[in-house]
Amino acid sequence: MAEMLDESSSIESTTLKVYRTSATVKGGRRFSFGALVVVGDRGGKVGVGYGKSREVPLAVEKAQKYARKAMKTIPMSGKTLPHEVEGTYSSSKVRLIPASPGTGVVAGGTVRAILEMAGVTDCLTKCYGSTNARNMVKAVFDGLAKLRTRQYVEKVRGKVLGDTEIEAKIAAGSKFATFAAKGEKMKGPVNTVGGDRKGGRGGGGRRRGPGGDRGGDRGGDKGGSGGGAPAGGQA
Repeated sequence: MAEMLDESSSIESTTLKVYRTSATVKGGRRFSFGALVVVGDRGGKVGVGYGKSREVPLAVEKAQKYARKAMKTIPMSGKTLPHEVEGTYSSSKVRLIPASPGTGVVAGGTVRAILEMAGVTDCLTKCYGSTNARNMVKAVFDGLAKLRTRQYVEKVRGKVLGDTEIEAKIAAGSKFATFAAKGEKMKGPVNTVGGDRKGGRGGGGRRRGPGGDRGGDRGGDKGGSGGGAPAGGQA
């Protein structure tokens, strides 16, 4: 779950993984924890940090501090990436493929957390090689560092480029995108199964008292039938 760090700048954090290491000393084992955390504002800025401490909360706090210092701005085209890119680190390789609106983020837990913190809502991914969390994080950031927007390429080359294939897909997908209507929210479905049965039982059924109605009815019926005899008994 994402945790809000700063409401003014809308920076959130997600803990990707917590590592535990131990060192054997004379008095026993000494444990140490490491936390891998990614932070972002869901608007194009994202960063990752790794912190270590004797306690998990302190390790997470250190990682959040380092991640906020390492935040970088990612070029985006709408809510997706401007072009396909591939990042590598060690034996891990991650391919990021832009997608049309409505596709969603198709990725694993580690890559998904980074893209969601950056504000990407439509993207396809594929991982090759090692799936180590730290290697995958560095591979994803290596790929994000290679992204270039169309405006940047036009400025560098000194030429005017037309709309890219991704921009055409975004324009075509925006025509079919649905928007929530303003006003009251739609109420959730109400379970009505068994409602008629409960109503029927409540209307026609008899309540049982502390002593039990059935026993009292039976006793009353017997007493009523026996009460028909004369009070003085048989002559």
